[in-house]
Amino acid sequence: MTTVIIAAHNEESVLGGCLEALERGRARAPFEVIVSANACTDATAQIASERGATVIDRAEPGKASALNAAEQTAPSHPHIFLDADITVPSHAVDELVRALDATSGRLAAVPRRRVLVTGRSWPVKCFYAINTRLPVYRTGLFGRGMIAVSEEGRRRFDRFPTMIADDLFLDSQFGDEEKIEVPEVEVTVEAPYTTRDLLRRLVRVRRGNAAMRAAAANGAVDSTVRDADRWAWLRVVVLHEPHLVFAAVPYLAITVAAALLARRAPRSHTPWGRDESTRRQSSKGVVSPA
Repeated sequence: MTTVIIAAHNEESVLGGCLEALERGRARAPFEVIVSANACTDATAQIASERGATVIDRAEPGKASALNAAEQTAPSHPHIFLDADITVPSHAVDELVRALDATSGRLAAVPRRRVLVTGRSWPVKCFYAINTRLPVYRTGLFGRGMIAVSEEGRRRFDRFPTMIADDLFLDSQFGDEEKIEVPEVEVTVEAPYTTRDLLRRLVRVRRGNAAMRAAAANGAVDSTVRDADRWAWLRVVVLHEPHLVFAAVPYLAITVAAALLARRAPRSHTPWGRDESTRRQSSKGVVSPA
């Protein structure tokens, strides 16, 4: 039986919708749901319990530690790692599990993604006009908020390293021929509402990815992490779609700004980095772009 694992920190505004969507898929294929609530000060654990999930309520913050704690109690494989703010279609779990096939070498599966930019600031829209066309999102496991890993694939590593870039770590465990995007399943990923929120997200991602690559280079993480392709936006996207040259200007400005900010030491230790604008919108209504 499949186990769906959700690491959650103060997710009361989105977790209910995530679990309700999962419940609609149980008729297709049975699965267990584990919510690993870590350092929560809201009703995350209560919401998970009321909706029938197995709850691990931990005081220690950190997504990687939450994933490791959940896997210690996970009853079965495959494992599906799901973000609490992703609402999946009813056939998602069944289709992703069926795509995992040891005979064909497919050990990890992800849905295709649609990035929702309605109501976002124009620089955010321009950024994702480029970002959604990057080739890395056709072969990588990241950017969807949902990753299915077979039992054989899960044997590739012991535990998640206590670092931010868990998606990049999973991606590094498999060759391109071992990963598959399942086109029949689409998830909607909420773009940050404001340019400032987008920058915060990108800075967190860049810091996490840089730390993961450094750990792989010095042997602290036993995997080969893909290099960043800094010029794919121009070589693969803009040169093939010249009308996107205007979107490329804010894209490049935001990307460079995020790279510079990521080099600075963070002002405080933040073990759980994420975009808060979409969660504020879920709980309070529309956030005005800025």
